[in-house]
Amino acid sequence: MLYMEPGVTQQGLGQLRRGVLEYCVLALLKSEPLYSVEVVHRLANGYGMKISEGTLYPLLTRLRKEGRVETHWQESASGPPRRYYALTDAGRRALAVFIADWKVFTESVNTLFESEGTA
Repeated sequence: MLYMEPGVTQQGLGQLRRGVLEYCVLALLKSEPLYSVEVVHRLANGYGMKISEGTLYPLLTRLRKEGRVETHWQESASGPPRRYYALTDAGRRALAVFIADWKVFTESVNTLFESEGTA
């Protein structure tokens, strides 16, 4: 059995999450516009992906500049107006391509793990 230092698995999982975070955010925005705090809460509470707003804001800014999301301001009954993020057609296309690639990738990795007896 291979010895792994404590935390190595968590570190690897963290890297994996960072690698797919952009597409997880796009997937959340697929069905409805959300404001940033909602995105953070849904990722954490629904999917166990704890991220900070400090991580999310630069990502949302980049996605907006790339034309994958668009924003609009909406009044809030419980405070100042909120900036909502919605998926654009370019964002939908990028998400669809990623999902197709992800399926091929995960099937390949699963096949490799199973054939080597590591799954």
